Amino acid sequence: MQKILIIGATSAIAEAIARRYAARGASLQLVARNADRLAVIAADLKVRGAANVDEHVLDINDLAAHATMIDRAWQRLGAPDLVLVAHGTLPDQAACEASVEAFLSEFSTNATSTMALLGPIANRLADAGHGTIAVITSVAGDRGRQSNYAYGAAKAATSAFLSGLRQRLHKRGVAVVDIRPGFVDTPMTSHLPKGPLWASPDQVARRVVAGIGRGTPVLYVPGFWRLIMAVIRLLPQAVFNRATL
Repeated sequence: MQKILIIGATSAIAEAIARRYAARGASLQLVARNADRLAVIAADLKVRGAANVDEHVLDINDLAAHATMIDRAWQRLGAPDLVLVAHGTLPDQAACEASVEAFLSEFSTNATSTMALLGPIANRLADAGHGTIAVITSVAGDRGRQSNYAYGAAKAATSAFLSGLRQRLHKRGVAVVDIRPGFVDTPMTSHLPKGPLWASPDQVARRVVAGIGRGTPVLYVPGFWRLIMAVIRLLPQAVFNRATL
């Protein structure tokens, strides 16, 4: 039986991933800030076959409360086989340009809180000598673009952090997976126009669960985003400056 800690469990992608592990009979510890939504998801996962489901309410930006959550997860699960970090927001780029406070708040949610959380979790998994840390970042972190560089900067910082963490934990038997979705049709993106490059949360979840099982270090979802972002990264700066990406 797999033991899985999911932080940001009310996100559409995290919920779709949790359903796949529930169907396998996993024991799940769910963490999110919306207690009502968390309870609904937990009840659904029990029906879908989860061995156990426990809920913990946490505002991820309350850094002082991280330790209590981690202690509870370890008490309920022991050392998890998988820690999935899936919380995040999609900032208003114009608002971040107009307000330093808005930018710092979004950067805290999308980067600083994740790094603060993973420090003690990494130490515990290293001591256990096994497990996987998987974090949902974004293709937006591959190259800063005018439309969302506040968000992209936070995700790029997180990916750099994960790269170093991966190298460190490899020697201790712990895998680190950087999950980089492209466009996903979720409540967070409901205001954006959709097109052929968009994926559903379930499509993303299927590839994520398979990638985590393989221990893929950097996982683009869907896979075609690896090629798209390789092209964007290779664009000469003079060309990139004139583009409307």
